[in-house]
Amino acid sequence: MPERLAEMLLDLWTPLIILWITFPPCLYMAPLNPSQVLMSGSPLELSRLREEQRILNRSKRGWVWNQMFVLEEFSGPEPILVGRLHTDLDPGSKKIKYILSGDGAGTIFQINDATGDIHAIKRLDREEKAEYTLTAQAVDWETNKPLEPPSEFIIKVQDINDNAPEFLNGPYHATVPEMSILGTSVTNVTATDADDPVYGNSAKLVYSILEGQPYFSIEPETAIIKTALPNMDREAKEEYLVVIQAKDMGGHSGGLSGTTTLTVTLTDVNDNPPKFAQSLYHFSVPEDVVLGTAIGRVKANDQDIGENAQSSYDIIDGDGTALFEITSDAQAQDGIIRLRKPLDFETKKSYTLKVEAANVHIDPRFSGRGPFKDTATVKIVVEDADEPPVFSSPTYLLEVHENAALNSVIGQVTARDPDITSSPIRFSIDRHTDLERQFNINADDGKITLATPLDRELSVWHNITIIATEIRNHSQISRVPVAIKVLDVNDNAPEFASEYEAFLCENGKPGQVIQTVSATDKDEPKNGHYFLYSLLPEMANNPNFTIKKNEDNSLSILAKHNGFNRQKQEVYLLPIVISDSGNPPLSSTSTLTIRVCGCSNDGVVQSCNVEAYVLPIGLSMGALIAILACIILLLVIVVLFVTLRRHKNEPLIIKDDEDVRENIIRYDDEGGGEEDTEAFDIATLQNPDGINGFLPRKDIKPDLQFMPRQGLAPVPNGVDVDEFINVRLHEADNDPTAPPYDSIQIYGYEGRGSVAGSLSSLESTTSDSDQNFDYLSDWGPRFKRLGELYSVGESDKET
Repeated sequence: MPERLAEMLLDLWTPLIILWITFPPCLYMAPLNPSQVLMSGSPLELSRLREEQRILNRSKRGWVWNQMFVLEEFSGPEPILVGRLHTDLDPGSKKIKYILSGDGAGTIFQINDATGDIHAIKRLDREEKAEYTLTAQAVDWETNKPLEPPSEFIIKVQDINDNAPEFLNGPYHATVPEMSILGTSVTNVTATDADDPVYGNSAKLVYSILEGQPYFSIEPETAIIKTALPNMDREAKEEYLVVIQAKDMGGHSGGLSGTTTLTVTLTDVNDNPPKFAQSLYHFSVPEDVVLGTAIGRVKANDQDIGENAQSSYDIIDGDGTALFEITSDAQAQDGIIRLRKPLDFETKKSYTLKVEAANVHIDPRFSGRGPFKDTATVKIVVEDADEPPVFSSPTYLLEVHENAALNSVIGQVTARDPDITSSPIRFSIDRHTDLERQFNINADDGKITLATPLDRELSVWHNITIIATEIRNHSQISRVPVAIKVLDVNDNAPEFASEYEAFLCENGKPGQVIQTVSATDKDEPKNGHYFLYSLLPEMANNPNFTIKKNEDNSLSILAKHNGFNRQKQEVYLLPIVISDSGNPPLSSTSTLTIRVCGCSNDGVVQSCNVEAYVLPIGLSMGALIAILACIILLLVIVVLFVTLRRHKNEPLIIKDDEDVRENIIRYDDEGGGEEDTEAFDIATLQNPDGINGFLPRKDIKPDLQFMPRQGLAPVPNGVDVDEFINVRLHEADNDPTAPPYDSIQIYGYEGRGSVAGSLSSLESTTSDSDQNFDYLSDWGPRFKRLGELYSVGESDKET
């Protein structure tokens, strides 16, 4: 503590002593002109003033320095004296007054206007303001008139070591790769000191490490931090805390210091190989596991991190390299063993694999530390499972002729149970694939038979599915597709390819081709169709036509002569026999219709009808059609005209203001039932005025005077209904008051009766043997057959 106090006193008084020696408080010189203020600023100015004094023969004056110093951070009971202004014009009679202006005048610096002493009345801080520029002037005490021009001078604040170094950007973070060599640069830090870097050692900094050794070191002048130990291992320790100190005064005793922290993190390098956690792994898997399923996982641990810890896995040896594969999981850093091919417990029950894990990214700097890979053994045990039946083939292709007999065997499918405890198999057809039930299968041996006839021309292929089911476990089933091809047999006779109709010109030439026909066959011969054409034996010597076989398997019909006449014969029918080349061959007869037509000179058919032959000369078929169309149009116009005229006729009934049918007339008469036909007269509703008189009709002239109708008496029993209907019709036709409306009246009347009388035997008192049916022949032709039957019966009975 005494040493520290002595250093502070020394730092405080040293600048004061220097200031006193360099610039004494007052310098008195020879007296000068009173109009001049002794405040010259430099030796050059002093020389100039001396020259002027010598020229003007004026007395010299004293001068005051142009630069003053004041120590910062000085504090005492009284203001500190900075300096004194004095002029030779001042005889000491207090007739001169000193005035101070400029930076801090009156607030920081105060002048004694009588003596010129300048005092600092406040504590100064060089870091806030290092110098102040002021102006001094001497004036007359009474008149305040300037005695000399103003003079400018500077007061500098002299620095002391009152600011400690600071790390403005701290705390710091840095990284360095692990396993770095000695002296590898980590980072550098910088501290600042607010003290004056020019004056003294207050801002001269020296760096050192207070904590973090022996791992790191620091350059004292540049603050560069380096590794102090080689091959630092991240896996042993990843992070280090370093405390750094910066001290001013060149690091000497009494200087101020500041500290900061630096966190150094070792980054990872691939300096560690992968290592399996165990040398032997055991897994078990059912034999019916689905392909691609994960069987197990293996993992090789790596102390590195990130991409340095990534490893690839491979199967390098073993008896299951073809059945299994291993892939790498980048997230979990382990290997996944999957199934590539189906397993069979009955064939092999266990497998042994040798797997390897190797680093993906290898740093060649550490390749000498050994191979960055590791191996392990994996044993896989296959567990037995109840498997479905297995067909001997994945698909079956069968062939059958379309004329195969029913229940004949088409083919056979076989299947077996692959398990050790083999189960019997039953076969069946999936009827969704055989909706018409054309095939059957033997449930025990799998033989497929024909159930319904086949026709290749309707369907060439039949695709069915056969199901194999274990008898002991019905849930274990297998399916196999079976394609059945229907083979062709010659069961269809050839026929014309289409409906042909030939046209023969009357003016044709002998040997002219009338028509070319071709044939078709629904069958499918192996070497293509070949047809034989011929005429019927009875028409082999046809006088009119002959046939000719063409090379393209078609047939041409030729005319034997000319001079055909459609008036004599309009149509000719030519039967042609067509035979195929099948075994056995089939044939059919097709008839070609040949029409005789009228043709132009160049052979163009114009008309083939006999009626057209008798048309007037010069009147073509088109002209005839146009005439008929005009006649029909005229008839339509006449019919429309007549219809419109009928619609314009006046009403047939002479009526007063309105039709009675537009009124509502109510009758409280319920009538006498179905037999009462005289309850009211419908004519009264249609024409209510007709009871008192009659309205004559315009369309007929009545032959007699109409009298009001009286109620009709009931029809007595026995009156002929036919006569009753005729009377009613006559009255309706001759009724002048009835409107000419059509009326339909229906009577349930069958007629007068039949001469046969009743055929019922309910009233018969005799048996069939006592009756005589000879009278049936008198009933007319409708009963002729009945009479013959009964007559024959009587004759047979007598016989």
